[in-house]
Amino acid sequence: MEKYTIGLDIGGTKCAVLLGRGEIPVRCDDFILDRAAFPTESKKGLEQALQKLYRNIEEMMEKHRLVPADILGIGVSCGGPLDSKKGIIMGPPNLYGWDYVPIVQMLQERYRIPAHVQNDANACALAEWRFGAARGTQNAVFLTFGTGMGAGLILDGRLYSGTSDMAGEVGHMRLAEDGPVGFGKSGSFEGFCSGGGIAQLARSKAVEAIQNGLSPAYCPTMEGLEAISAKTVAEAAHAGDATAQKVYRLCGEKLGMGLALITDIINPEIIVIGSIFERSHSLLWPAAKEVWEREALRYSQPCCRIVPACLGDSIGDYAALSVAFQPS
Repeated sequence: MEKYTIGLDIGGTKCAVLLGRGEIPVRCDDFILDRAAFPTESKKGLEQALQKLYRNIEEMMEKHRLVPADILGIGVSCGGPLDSKKGIIMGPPNLYGWDYVPIVQMLQERYRIPAHVQNDANACALAEWRFGAARGTQNAVFLTFGTGMGAGLILDGRLYSGTSDMAGEVGHMRLAEDGPVGFGKSGSFEGFCSGGGIAQLARSKAVEAIQNGLSPAYCPTMEGLEAISAKTVAEAAHAGDATAQKVYRLCGEKLGMGLALITDIINPEIIVIGSIFERSHSLLWPAAKEVWEREALRYSQPCCRIVPACLGDSIGDYAALSVAFQPS
């Protein structure tokens, strides 16, 4: 009898409920069997979101004529902080009222199905390792490079989450004495290499350019400073704007520094980078590659590949389902 998995991707803006197969196939394009998504409406609190999750799980099981015995596990991917060992979500900043929620216990008591929870960086690392660019490796690092900068670590063929679930918080590493603020620290890896960090850097470069009589394409006047985003700067850089290209070159250099540190400390086979790196690879990689090759240990760098994530917009779906395969 065929078995199945359920995934819950819980975010501050939207949630998704996924139905997947109970084993990882050779080809992954038919692994996800069904999907339902709905707005989280976080300001309305925890209970309404839980009830929508429950309703969507039960409607999906009814639709596919499944009972709990048909489900191998439920995987939950959610922003941190959380305690994956105890199965508790501990107040993510974008989920109002989700304070010390024993999500694993709640799901197991309601459905009598094994459940697991991981922060979204760890879950995405599992997804790219099981289904994507890191498939077949034993030591892999996944970097989020989106709204923030975090990492998920696969070491010796297992997810490594650390003593207190804080492994992989690479965004907090300081790469310069001063610079854009990320992870509460100026000059941090997240400050230079995240959507918000790129926007901060682009604003300072735009002010500098305007005061020197230039008009950057992404911000010709001071009135446009607040509208700057990583996307608008990337578009200007692709179109040849010198200030925008300078922003992405500096971001790429700091990315290379961060990659060198990770390569030296972890000695991975592969580092997979998502989101902004996927979309702006041609802007970031030349400078990042130059710095990475110069700074990383010569015994570690040649055996490591740096690649964009390959699951694209579906990574959150694969991430949630990947958590369901965690060993008990």
